[in-house]
Amino acid sequence: MSLGRTWSVALTGLVGDLVEVEADLSNQTPGFAIIGLADKAISEAHQRVHNACANSDLALPRRRLTVNLSPASLPKQGTALDLAIALAALATEHAMDRDSLAGAVHLGELGLDGRLRPVPGILPAVLAAARAGFRRVVVPHACRPEAELVDGVEVFGAVSLRDVARWHGLDVADVEEQPVPVPVGAPDLDADPPELAEVIGQRDAVDALVVAAAGGHHLLMSGPPGAGKTMLARRLPGILPDLDDGAALQVASIRSLAGLPVTGLRRTPPFEAPHHSASVAALVGGGSRVVRPGAIARASGGVLFLDEAGEYSGHALDALRQPLEAGRIEIHRAGFRAAFPARFQLVLATNPCPCGVYGVPGGTCVCPPMAIRRYLARLSGPLLDRIDIELAMQRVSLAQITGAGSGTETTASARGRVAEARARAAHRLRETPWRTNAEVSGSWLRAGPLAPEPIIRRPLDAALHRGSLTLRGFDRVLRVAWSVADLAGRGRLEVPDIGRALYLKRGTRA
Repeated sequence: MSLGRTWSVALTGLVGDLVEVEADLSNQTPGFAIIGLADKAISEAHQRVHNACANSDLALPRRRLTVNLSPASLPKQGTALDLAIALAALATEHAMDRDSLAGAVHLGELGLDGRLRPVPGILPAVLAAARAGFRRVVVPHACRPEAELVDGVEVFGAVSLRDVARWHGLDVADVEEQPVPVPVGAPDLDADPPELAEVIGQRDAVDALVVAAAGGHHLLMSGPPGAGKTMLARRLPGILPDLDDGAALQVASIRSLAGLPVTGLRRTPPFEAPHHSASVAALVGGGSRVVRPGAIARASGGVLFLDEAGEYSGHALDALRQPLEAGRIEIHRAGFRAAFPARFQLVLATNPCPCGVYGVPGGTCVCPPMAIRRYLARLSGPLLDRIDIELAMQRVSLAQITGAGSGTETTASARGRVAEARARAAHRLRETPWRTNAEVSGSWLRAGPLAPEPIIRRPLDAALHRGSLTLRGFDRVLRVAWSVADLAGRGRLEVPDIGRALYLKRGTRA
């Protein structure tokens, strides 16, 4: 039989589609053609496959080889289909176990020497294969720890094309080869978050951070350089609850798709802090042929920290508005669409003016009024309307330093309080589709079974009547108020909860 068949996976964002790789051998003018809506990287695979087979003593037949990638209407990108194409081509003439070939999914790029090179997106590809019912997967040796994170799948980490051919029953010489290593230089995700007790003299700011963690709220911190904004933001992941299995797997899949090595499931929520020169595509993701996740997708399930927010372009900041509401981002390109999760906590830090000392006691601001207005206008009204907590900060004084020994909150104590508050919220919302206060719809907050009485929400109604709050801001204050109540152990909203939430919402503009 001159037909070889096996399987691989084509990724579009985090979604993996099974691709049947068929190779047919015919008596026509010798050649190697790949059809099935392949991009340039796959179209060039015929040369990699030809050289890899020749250097592995597995010569391809000198006839017409046609490889079809089915479904033919599905766009396919990248080099992960190299191994499947080579095996299907070899199966047209070599005596391989066809049932074994047809029952396994093959992922990996071929080097000219026949060794398998790691490719991005192994974890989501193996997940797609497992969901489709496949229980045997072949991946490059360097990607084996990543693929083994998927339960119920037998993973073969192959060093070379020879290993895979031998695994499928072909009599090939056993040649010892060095596996291609994982690329170095990736950031370390295993470092523990810094300790919250190291933040000195900013008790109100620490309390606001705990409220943000308890309800999953977005946070804006405004203050001069040296006030501790970045210190606080970097300690937020440490007080958030651990990721569950599904969330940890999603975080690892996005990291894999971004081309970063994955060796295990990290339970600490991710922390992303892009530079203020980042483009819109760097924040939301993109790419003309292969779509890569942006910072908001990599931060999903954790924290996106934008330091020096006033230095970001207004266009980049406004691109966050829709993901903040929807919890996902869709990237549209000609011929395909990719979707990524974007349910993150946004933390913004900004100076009060370009020089950073506007309103600082003892400081002299040299910025003209128009420059200050332009600087603060980068944070548009619609974006600020989506921020739950706005915190004005000042530099720590000598009195705060000398009196900071008692009452300092540690990461462990704050983490325990946040866990208890989230448990109360989950219990209260057990019959709804939401689990945290930041997710609850405004209509449920205003008219649901636990809606506050008119006398309780009177300060909110007054702010809405004056026009100092929009209806969206009204709902966000209610969400923060519930987080304050959860931290205090109360089952109903009270006037102090509303008052505290209003202060936290209007802090930078009070």
